[in-house]
Amino acid sequence: MSWLGKIVGGTLGFAVGGPVGAVAGAAFGHMFDGDSKNQGSVANQNNRLSTNETAQMTFFVASFSMLARLVQVDGRVTEPEIQSVRQFMTEDLHLNAQSRLAAENIFRTAMASSESFEDFARQFYGQFHDQPQLLDLMMDILFRVALADGELHGTEEQLIRSAAGIFHLSDDRYQAFRSRYAPDSDKYYTLLGVSSSDTNETIKARYRKLVRDFHPDTIASKGLPDEFVDFAHDKFREIQEAWEMVKKERSI
Repeated sequence: MSWLGKIVGGTLGFAVGGPVGAVAGAAFGHMFDGDSKNQGSVANQNNRLSTNETAQMTFFVASFSMLARLVQVDGRVTEPEIQSVRQFMTEDLHLNAQSRLAAENIFRTAMASSESFEDFARQFYGQFHDQPQLLDLMMDILFRVALADGELHGTEEQLIRSAAGIFHLSDDRYQAFRSRYAPDSDKYYTLLGVSSSDTNETIKARYRKLVRDFHPDTIASKGLPDEFVDFAHDKFREIQEAWEMVKKERSI
């Protein structure tokens, strides 16, 4: 992540307000760990991140801030919940050492923050409201971590539902995300956002739209952090696999 290297190196600052900016300032300040030469340079540099780099940073910080609030929702944080977030960092995002340190600092800072899950979700939506693919990715991230222990707890679902509301997702769309991780016979249909009762033409049209929305070239133009681009590419492969399974089942 070029933006992270610039911030940690003290060569650029950023101009992001709101809860995301507050967490970022505290988290990245901690990364300097007493380096008096760089301490405070994040806030004081006149040079700023580009618009694209700012969007990348917002996605990264908001993601781990929302996950921090998600694991706290029942009033306590268990070791399996922490491990599920670390597993997401290493196995889904393949973060390198510097990026993992940044993610863990953001995570811990957000846990201690006075900002709520909904505060982070609203700022995320404000940044990416016109990019539905990125809203979908965030929903995938929340469900993937929440269900890492094999169960979606009521308090977790309530929080994720609040994100869906902030993102202006319909209940049908929410249910499609929810069932995406369920081991049922309709899994491949829900991955495509359709029903097994839909016609072949409806399913084909939905598949073609998903291919356009999540094609690597489309995702690459959205300004995501590199690690989240890889996560989006995994989603694209899931879409392709689901289509192949549905085609085989229906002899399309």
